[in-house]
Amino acid sequence: MASKRRYNGMSADDRTADRRARLLEAGLEVFSTAGAQNTTMTAICAEAKLTERYFYQSFSSKEDVLEKVVESVSDEIRAAALDALHSPAPTAEDQVHNAIAAFVGVLTDDRRKGRVAMIESLAVDSLRDYRRQSMRAFAHLVAEQSRELFGEQAWPQPQSEINGLLFIGGLAELVIAWLNDEIAVTPADIVDAATRHFVATAHR
Repeated sequence: MASKRRYNGMSADDRTADRRARLLEAGLEVFSTAGAQNTTMTAICAEAKLTERYFYQSFSSKEDVLEKVVESVSDEIRAAALDALHSPAPTAEDQVHNAIAAFVGVLTDDRRKGRVAMIESLAVDSLRDYRRQSMRAFAHLVAEQSRELFGEQAWPQPQSEINGLLFIGGLAELVIAWLNDEIAVTPADIVDAATRHFVATAHR
């Protein structure tokens, strides 16, 4: 019965969910600033202002936190891009532009998300397979949506898988270069260039 008691209007389940959310937000902050290799469970707990006891109620390790943060960013990108793609727009090219802008926006509007999802995830061996699978999933989604917008002739099989991987891989590398301040462009420049490339490929 004690576990069901409410404190400050929150149930035990609500408090557990709140602590998990705080740890994920802390993980995003610490991983993006200290880097995956230098981040510790203690640092995440300190950022979240929670004890280790509460950490282990939700996560098994700092790598587990990183994986859940990356999954959350990936889910946000997918939802934002699909919502933008399927929103009313004058032309198919505008739809593509809006979807790419949503994709890039998640990673650049909050640079922490970009760094953790695109850079720090590569620093942890256990996440490399997940990242590859995520990239393949996004490539498949790109190919599928291209055929919906421009017809089956746009990216026929097996070319669609090749084009999808080339597009997503290239876009990811551009975003990484921007996050690392290696290229003197804006996110809008990346979106415009990626849109031109996508549409040109679809019309070949």
